[in-house]
Amino acid sequence: MTDDAPELRASDADRERVAEVLRDALAEGRLDMTEFEERLDATYKARTYGELAPITRDLPVGAVAEAPRVSMTKEPERAGDWAGRITGAEGSSTWAVAVMSGFQRKGRWTVPRRFTSFAFWGGGEIDLREADFSAGEVVLNCVAIMGGMQVIVPPGVEVVVRGIGIMGGFDHSEEGVRGDPGAPRVVVTGFAFWGGVGVERKVTRAERQRLKEERRQERERERLEGRDRDGGRGLPGGRLGMPADHRDAHRRMLEDHRDMVRDLREERHEQRELRREERERRRRGED
Repeated sequence: MTDDAPELRASDADRERVAEVLRDALAEGRLDMTEFEERLDATYKARTYGELAPITRDLPVGAVAEAPRVSMTKEPERAGDWAGRITGAEGSSTWAVAVMSGFQRKGRWTVPRRFTSFAFWGGGEIDLREADFSAGEVVLNCVAIMGGMQVIVPPGVEVVVRGIGIMGGFDHSEEGVRGDPGAPRVVVTGFAFWGGVGVERKVTRAERQRLKEERRQERERERLEGRDRDGGRGLPGGRLGMPADHRDAHRRMLEDHRDMVRDLREERHEQRELRREERERRRRGED
């Protein structure tokens, strides 16, 4: 399939899958350290499937970088219920290492029953918002030495933190939140020395846009209901009998201003995250 569409752009998840194959090959003795470093460098610099394919072609899982067939019809949205996300399948990635660098696990991936990560003078991000899960309970073992990691979970997931910190710490702020029925349980454990492991609960960007649209529709519905009750006339009392149209326009202006401020904050936060991710990609490409 790669030969059919070598010009398709590869994603960060594609590069991480190739990197995982290289790490397994190094551990099995199929690659020496020099070959591993050369191929890993080429992996993070690759921009297309055509550039990724040769990197693992002589390894047992050489098809990992193959380009997916592109459907001309829109695929149905994934099911929102948790039962559809606890698949029982093997994890697509079981470990990650960052030594004076960084790593990311995000997007569509399968979280194994136990995921181990290590950061030394570096950092990592484990994002579970769009992930599937191998089991109803998964363990994230995080070891941070003079480094840090961030675990991001979606709403509805129960979080338990059992890590130990020495001149460092684990974030317990998301503990105690009841999970949705059937939702997975995420146990964060490990060790932090002069470092930290943070845990935060966030919705995806698509979900945030959906909630924003729901708020807008609700305001519009309230506005129309208010006009129906007033009969298009001003009410006695408040705002000196201001006509209903004027009141609605004033309320919409205030609501739009609040939305604009909220959107600017979210946009700045997203821009900061994108800049940080770009720095991490450049750093990996330069190592």
